[in-house]
Amino acid sequence: MAKHVLVTGGAGYLGSILVPQLLQQGYCVTVLDLFIYSQASLLDCAYHKNLTIVRGDCRDKQTMQAALKGQDIVLPLAAIVGFPACQRDKTAAVTTNLEAIKMLLSLVEPEQKIIFPCTNSGYGMGQGEQYCDETSPIEPVSLYGQTKMEAERLILERGNSVTFRFATLFGVSPRMRTDLLVNDFVYRALSDRSLVVFEGEFVRNYLHVRDAARAFLFAMEHFEQMKGQTFNCGLSDANLTKLELCEKIKAHIPDFEYVKAEYATDPDKRNYYVSNAKIERLGFCTQYTLDEGIEELIKAYRVLNNKVYGNY
Repeated sequence: MAKHVLVTGGAGYLGSILVPQLLQQGYCVTVLDLFIYSQASLLDCAYHKNLTIVRGDCRDKQTMQAALKGQDIVLPLAAIVGFPACQRDKTAAVTTNLEAIKMLLSLVEPEQKIIFPCTNSGYGMGQGEQYCDETSPIEPVSLYGQTKMEAERLILERGNSVTFRFATLFGVSPRMRTDLLVNDFVYRALSDRSLVVFEGEFVRNYLHVRDAARAFLFAMEHFEQMKGQTFNCGLSDANLTKLELCEKIKAHIPDFEYVKAEYATDPDKRNYYVSNAKIERLGFCTQYTLDEGIEELIKAYRVLNNKVYGNY
């Protein structure tokens, strides 16, 4: 019998990639989403008999109680994602990223499994050139990082759960986001041909959105090995400074010019190297490189209107 999976925020940037993969693998999928961006990202899946779509709010107790019935696995993707979006609406950030998770934990049955997308932004300012692993200190510098790390702590305390500390995602999705760092830099390289880079020496790790979706499927297949643990998940060859990222993009867009801002600063102070060795030891391998992501973004931006696809 097919397993039933509930995906909150399933019409979002990551969910729009993950849901078709789940259906392809034979899962029965319920998507709970508010569709606040009027996105049509799951229209291509509407024909599928194993897909149920619920327009609703993951913060509403009655809605969540109904959606949880009969589910084997819960993937709580619904979130206000990223530093700027959380700063713009701090109440929504706290109620969606943390309070909704607290409510979910009060409603799930012990046998229902949870796989949660957290963030490696919890490492904050990092440890210099020393790589952060899953035992490194957690010192988030943003409301986004704080709410996600607290949610992760509660989920792991609950048990029967796995969490991922995802790197900064990039790549094309049916519910596109142009405000993510790689996606944004490529867009600016194409549209403006120039960029002023703030805190250019700050290091981030990156991960293609399709590899993030694959990580969920991997965790579902290896749940007993991974249960009760958190895993960094990113491209091990993509711990790059912002300036190094710009140089990568310039290799694909030669007339792109960038300059480091000498005096202005970036309020998002994350700066860390990340080790993804723990999940790699279990056999998870990424399939999409940063260069491949840049190439697909260049193609996508010949189609997209940035004003429609940012989280604004």
